[in-house]
Amino acid sequence: MIALSAGEVLELSPDEASAKAAKGLVIPGKWPRLEYDEQAIWGECQGSGSKPYQVQVDQAGPAFRCSCPSRKFPCKHGLALLLLLAQNPTSFSAATAPTWVADWLASRQQRAEKQEAKIVEKRNAAPDPQTTARREEARHQRMTGGLEELERWLNDRLRQGLAQLPGQAATWDELARRMIDAQLPGLASRLRRISAQVGRNEAWPGHVLGELGQLRVLIDAFRRLDSLPPAMQQDIRSALGISIDRDSVLANGERLRDDWQVVGQAFDEEGNLWLRRVWLLGQRSRRTALLLDFAHGGRRFEQSYITASSLHGELAFFPSNHPLRALNTGALHLLPNSAPPTGQLAAALDVLAGGIAANPWQSPHPMLIDDGVPYFSPQGWSLHCAERRRIPLKLRHEDGWQLLAASGGAPLTVFGEWDGELLRPLAAWQGKLVWREELESA
Repeated sequence: MIALSAGEVLELSPDEASAKAAKGLVIPGKWPRLEYDEQAIWGECQGSGSKPYQVQVDQAGPAFRCSCPSRKFPCKHGLALLLLLAQNPTSFSAATAPTWVADWLASRQQRAEKQEAKIVEKRNAAPDPQTTARREEARHQRMTGGLEELERWLNDRLRQGLAQLPGQAATWDELARRMIDAQLPGLASRLRRISAQVGRNEAWPGHVLGELGQLRVLIDAFRRLDSLPPAMQQDIRSALGISIDRDSVLANGERLRDDWQVVGQAFDEEGNLWLRRVWLLGQRSRRTALLLDFAHGGRRFEQSYITASSLHGELAFFPSNHPLRALNTGALHLLPNSAPPTGQLAAALDVLAGGIAANPWQSPHPMLIDDGVPYFSPQGWSLHCAERRRIPLKLRHEDGWQLLAASGGAPLTVFGEWDGELLRPLAAWQGKLVWREELESA
């Protein structure tokens, strides 16, 4: 059966309220049925109604399903089922899966088979060149118009300076909307991110000017797109917001099978959209992979990941001059936990420099450091490493003290995201102790 500790199970909780409610259900008397087989774990939890809730977990994910009306995922019943397994495994008995479990597992298998068939069909299908050319030409014209408008705005900033930018949030929003109309959502996101830096601190003019300069380089790169190597072309398209069809990546992307360690997860909310970045490190290949997912309305993702756990499976990488983003080609199966990752600062800086040189549009960049000590000063939290090097951290005040406590004042291994100015720690290891970025309630 799946072997997760109670702490690892609670990490799957969408918020603190669900975790607290799940703990209250870890009472065998509330579960008239607790069973398992090689593929799944299931149980029936007695609620307020006459019919108990049917709760099931696919061990390959873990993936959850429950008959309760909760919109949270996983719900408190799914979490409680795994907590019971972690704390009282003798309460479960081996059995043949009932129909409601077998049907769910079969539907998951059918979806996987349909996806694979769709990939094969797409790989073998020849698109209509005329239809594709017309569609591409129409989009190219809209994009060209949007980039020309952005260029005029950048030229105005060059003539007028940056002093007038504070207090002009509406101008940034309007320009971002125009980029979306021009089918350039990547530029819209960049403009909103730059707008958030205006007036943030005394150093904001330099940071904003650098970002605006990068926008100008991106415009110039698009104009000579056809003369660039294919991988670099794709990085520029991605920066502009032209996404690649996932089926095309699964059909044609570089594939790599390995044991992948989950070295960090980041959740960010933009309006009504939740974005999740899951960072994986190949145990044999030493390749870093990024799984990027989106959810509307809440932090609800079908696939759950546990930081510091290990998974076996195959990934398909998006084309890039520095491939990072990848897709899971099938089920990633849990493995026994592996040793903490390792990576000294000098090597991390070399990897970072190579990644930025290969794809300057990628953000954030992964960083792995195993010789850093958290340090607090009036300027905020930082990581002090070998040779008196200091890495500034993007860290909430209370999280910094927890990270320092986990370190015990000694160097620890930290994995995080570098945004060009700050390192956002996502996970840290000190022996068998694992620190994870605390998630805010969703």
